[in-house]
Amino acid sequence: MRIKRYRRTPLFRPPARQRGWLPFLLWMGVVAGMAFLTRDWWLAWLRLPMTPRPQATLSAAYAAFNAGDWHTAIELARALHRDQHDSGALTLLVRTLIYRSYVDFEHRSDRARALELSQEAFAAASNQRSVQAIHALALQANERPQEAARLALRVIERDSEDIVARLALALAYGSQGLFEASLREAERAVGIAQTSAPAWLWDALRVRAIALGNLGRYRDALNAINTAIENNRRLIPAHFERALFALQLGATDTATSAYFNVLAFDPNNVKARFRLCELSSVMREREAAIAYCRDVTERAPEFVDGWYQLGREYFLQGDFANAQRALNRCAALQVLQDVPVPDRRFECWYWQGQAAEILGDCASLTAIYTEFVTMTVVAQVPQVWVYPPEGPPICQQ
Repeated sequence: MRIKRYRRTPLFRPPARQRGWLPFLLWMGVVAGMAFLTRDWWLAWLRLPMTPRPQATLSAAYAAFNAGDWHTAIELARALHRDQHDSGALTLLVRTLIYRSYVDFEHRSDRARALELSQEAFAAASNQRSVQAIHALALQANERPQEAARLALRVIERDSEDIVARLALALAYGSQGLFEASLREAERAVGIAQTSAPAWLWDALRVRAIALGNLGRYRDALNAINTAIENNRRLIPAHFERALFALQLGATDTATSAYFNVLAFDPNNVKARFRLCELSSVMREREAAIAYCRDVTERAPEFVDGWYQLGREYFLQGDFANAQRALNRCAALQVLQDVPVPDRRFECWYWQGQAAEILGDCASLTAIYTEFVTMTVVAQVPQVWVYPPEGPPICQQ
């Protein structure tokens, strides 16, 4: 046997394990990985937060508001109002809730919540001027303009430069049909904002645009709302109002652009898609209208008007089977949601019945018509849909 002399280890004994840094580094990597994966448990056990909470300050809440981050602004202002009873936080909280209610359909209840908060504060401090002013703004937003105007005037008697009271008064006058007075108060609000309340300039410009629109001066209203948007592009309600004024002038391209701007800032916005569906319908762009409305029903399956508009578009396009299905969903949702009979959209029953009649679906037509007649017995409705006593003629053959 030939022995290889260059081997340092014996032939008949396993070679000793060579030591080095590599095994140590591997073990350290395993330990570090386990520590990373179990960090949540350790931090919870030690009662340490994973990341520090952002401090709730009024300046941080205003920064979130100006950035169009409604959720953060509301949470920060709510925390300040709850923990410190800060009147400035209450003002911002109510203000943000009101504006967020105009952003999308799912937030419509924010106006009622804003009124609840201002009402609670007013009950506790009815003589505090800032509380009176923001309560007036909440009253106006909840369709109580007479009360809002009286309260706003009480504030203005004590401080003619109170910007919140001026805005509430301008909007309240507009809701009562006092359009010239509304514009006068809006102009005063813009002046106050420009000189002493710059944080409210966007609000004042928006209110002036609304006052001009109420007077039928749509070109001036559009210019005014464009100025508000230039002041802050991220506040979505102004884009919807820009679209409204543009449509009054027949500027459908401008309205479309406004809705797309909303979607740029809020990609999941249902309201903008619904308005695009309506606009496409007016422009007789049936395919686009159906696409937008279908998107609305997928994103907000409990939104009654979305199903109605989708069914209407199918009907006008001659797709009566899909129209019947969409309108059936519209009718069923109103019943499930306990919508009061006088407030129901009866077109969902009538158009659904017409689609069933065209398709020769007597069973569905009879059921729909019977349900409609039952509702007319419960409440007086302006719609009229009458068949002979024996029922729909096509079902008597």
